Amino acid sequence: MATATTTWIVERTLNRRFPFRVSIEQNGRLIFAVRAKAQWPGPGQQIFCLHEREYDPTELLEEVERVPVAHVGRVGRKLTVVLDRGNRKRCEFLSIEKERRDGSGTYEQVFFRTESGIRAHRSKGRVELRGDGPPLHVVIDTAERYAWRFPSARVERRKLAVGDYALLDGERLVAVVERKSFDNLLTDIASIQALHQQLADLASHEHAALVIEAQYADFVNPKRLAGRWPAVHLARVLAELSAMHATLPVIFAGNRKLANAWTQRFFEAVALKQAGPPVQLQLDVEQRYDAYPRRASVDEQIRVAILEELADSFRFTDLAEQFPDVQPHRLRRVLTQLREERQVKRTGEGRAARWSRVGG
Repeated sequence: MATATTTWIVERTLNRRFPFRVSIEQNGRLIFAVRAKAQWPGPGQQIFCLHEREYDPTELLEEVERVPVAHVGRVGRKLTVVLDRGNRKRCEFLSIEKERRDGSGTYEQVFFRTESGIRAHRSKGRVELRGDGPPLHVVIDTAERYAWRFPSARVERRKLAVGDYALLDGERLVAVVERKSFDNLLTDIASIQALHQQLADLASHEHAALVIEAQYADFVNPKRLAGRWPAVHLARVLAELSAMHATLPVIFAGNRKLANAWTQRFFEAVALKQAGPPVQLQLDVEQRYDAYPRRASVDEQIRVAILEELADSFRFTDLAEQFPDVQPHRLRRVLTQLREERQVKRTGEGRAARWSRVGG
């Protein structure tokens, strides 16, 4: 499967109130865009933005920067972005629905925030999942002896394909927990290949966890082990389980009571998340943009000329002749961006300098 190429683009507009357009493109298609008052928030600040609802392909825009995106995803109402560069790399766009004063409906506010801005904001300690969720519907596997308790939940017993406890939304399994006591896990380690298969099945679910009724220290304490396994071997096994099933949380709850309590809270949090707005880890392309094929900006035209149209080795004057109406500093800026992206390289200095495509 081909890896998606995602790019962060900042462009200067002619609007005085919102002089910057910040957008994200994935494989050349626009997936997000706002109009912002600055290209990046200052220390401890957040910027009010307007979510771009329409795009005018004739608008004059000047590209300011273009940066590869290392990660983009959604966490509740927030679009989180990590840029592939050393500094000014982490940010988020928080979307808030506000009621209109006249009661005619709601409107959207978008805030562009960096890590330092989040730390400075009064809501920095507020959890994402708040309020009372729907009643829990918990299924306990029929093989479970001395099962955990879930007060106020609807509880039933049935055979589970994976795990010992599951949370249902209707008839859809939305969370699953595998329970291990200290002795259970020591026994399972004797057949570690089968344990790996079991945990791989567990990890295939979006919300899953392995909950252990013991402390990590118990598994590396020779007195607790009583010669059943060398402590060094168990430390290696536990590290391997986490490394081989990296998406599966392993919770050393300490004892039966705390393991039960953790699972209750886990199911409550998942139920709250399911009841709220859908969390999309893969952004949807906004259909409204498809009707407006975007005209390539001047900077994009320069990039295409450098990477595809000019000779494999060229001088700056060759590029300048192809764009006689573009200021030299703008041509040099695009060349510098491409060199930082390791797509072109320069040999020589001054008028004797030549540019060539990397790998060309």
